[in-house]
Amino acid sequence: MSDSTTAPSPVVLEAWFDLQCPDCFTALDDLHALRARYGDRLDVQLRHFPLAKNKHAYAAAQAAEEAVDQGRGWAYAEALLARTADLADRGEPVLLEVASGLGLDAEEFDTALIDGRHLLTVDADQAEGQALKVTGTPTYVIGGERLDGGKSQEGLRARIEEIADRLLAG
Repeated sequence: MSDSTTAPSPVVLEAWFDLQCPDCFTALDDLHALRARYGDRLDVQLRHFPLAKNKHAYAAAQAAEEAVDQGRGWAYAEALLARTADLADRGEPVLLEVASGLGLDAEEFDTALIDGRHLLTVDADQAEGQALKVTGTPTYVIGGERLDGGKSQEGLRARIEEIADRLLAG
């Protein structure tokens, strides 16, 4: 028996990101606006799609998963995206600096990158992204529809809102 007063399940928006991708950093403005508009009615989930052209993206995805384990997944991803050029230039030390800057256990980040504890999660995301025909980042999946922001993010937020409104209306 269901309680008719329970809130409906939130709409899931999967955000397929490469954490070394400057376009993904730009996309954060849209995600902030969507979160402000929908609150807990929209569940924005970070999915990893490190691109081969970005040398440190795979390690960055693993580090982001360690941040999830330490309770600061999105905060870490956003702070790291703000430093994409620095990450490209300096590599893995930036991953640890961002962790320290957020008060996370940087030693545990270093250990996680060495022992590969998050490899399966990142690999599973990447494989699922490939199955969904994700080719660039950012790419979004909402309501079964894939929206590719890798070439242009123009109009994507409006399209996401249109789909979210339809799904929330039932």
